[in-house]
Amino acid sequence: MRDYNYEKSWKKLLTPETVTLLTQINEHKGRQNQLLTTEAQRINPLVGIAKIQSTEASNKIEGISTSSERLKKILQDKVSPSTRSEGEIAGYRDVLAMIHESYEFIEPSPGFILQMHRNLYKYSGRENGGRYKNSNNVISEQDSEGNKFVRFQPVEAWETPQAVEELCSSFDRALKEESADPLILTVMFILDFLCIHPFNDGNGRMSRLLTLLLLYRAGFMVGKYVSIEGIIEKSKETYYEALKQSSFGWHENKNDYEPFVRYMLGVILKAYRDFDERASILTAEGARKPDQVREIIKDSLKPITKREIVEKCAGVSEITVQRALADLQKTGEIKKLGGGRYTKYIWNRDKE
Repeated sequence: MRDYNYEKSWKKLLTPETVTLLTQINEHKGRQNQLLTTEAQRINPLVGIAKIQSTEASNKIEGISTSSERLKKILQDKVSPSTRSEGEIAGYRDVLAMIHESYEFIEPSPGFILQMHRNLYKYSGRENGGRYKNSNNVISEQDSEGNKFVRFQPVEAWETPQAVEELCSSFDRALKEESADPLILTVMFILDFLCIHPFNDGNGRMSRLLTLLLLYRAGFMVGKYVSIEGIIEKSKETYYEALKQSSFGWHENKNDYEPFVRYMLGVILKAYRDFDERASILTAEGARKPDQVREIIKDSLKPITKREIVEKCAGVSEITVQRALADLQKTGEIKKLGGGRYTKYIWNRDKE
C-alpha cells in the first residue's frame, strides 16, 4: 500500500544540488516580484504569448495539435473547435485561464481536480471528462525497434478515488508545516499524481496544469510569463527519463523522487532565466522595437530563428521583426543562415 506521507520524505531531497537550485530560483523570484511591482505594464505582453505557447506545447506533448493560425483563433475565442483535437485545445485554454485568474481561491482537492478534468474535455464530446478511470491503465514505452512494453502499472481503478483523496490530504498537511519547502512538495505531488494516473486520458496535461496551480499558490508566478510547458516539451526525453527513474519502486514506497525533482527545478529555473532575458528587453530604457530584435540576436550565442525572436519580443509583430531582420542584413550586422523554414540568423561578430 502506497504511503503519501510527505512530512517524512521531503527533507531527504535537500541534497547540495537541490539546495543550490532552490536558492537560485528564490533569488529569481525576488527579482521578478520587484520588477512586477515597478514594470508590470511593460511586462504584461508576455502573458498572452505564454498562454499560446503553454497551450500549444502541453497538447503537442500528447500528440494533439492544429495549425498555428487555428490555434491563435481558438485561444482568442474567435472560432469554435471543429475537430476533437481543437476541442481539447479549447478545454486546456479554459482551464489555464481559470488558474491564471483564480488560483488564490482554488484548493488542490479531489473535487477541483475532477472539475479541471471535466472542463478539459467539455468541447470534445467525450463522456469521460470529470470521471476517474473506469478500468486499469498502463504507462507503456516503445523501444528503438518499435516494440511496446509496460513501463509502469499505475494504481488500479477501484483504488483511485481513495488514492487521490490521500494524495491531496497529505500534500495539505505537509504545506501547513512552516519548514516544508513548497517547490519540493509541488514536484513530489505531481510525480505521485502521475503514478496514480487517475484518468483514462488527459493525465499528462492535468499534471502540467496542476503544476502551474501549485506554483502560483506558492508565490512562484514565472509560468504566467514564460511557458513552463514549452520548456518541458523541448526537453521531453529528459522529462520522461526522470519520471521513469523516480517512479521505479513507487508502489513499495521505495522510489527516489530526486531525479524528477531535480529535472523540474531545472525547468523552473530556466523559466526564470528566460523571464529575466525577455523582461530586460521590454524594460530597457528608450528601446525601440527594431532595437529589441537587434539585441536579441546580438545576445544569442547560437543561430536563432525568426519564430524564436518573435517569442522573445513580446508586443512586437512578426512584420516588424521581419523588417528589422532585413535592415540588419543590409547593414551587415547579422548573417542569414539557411533558407525557407530552416532560416536562422546570427550576429556578425567579424564586423565588431
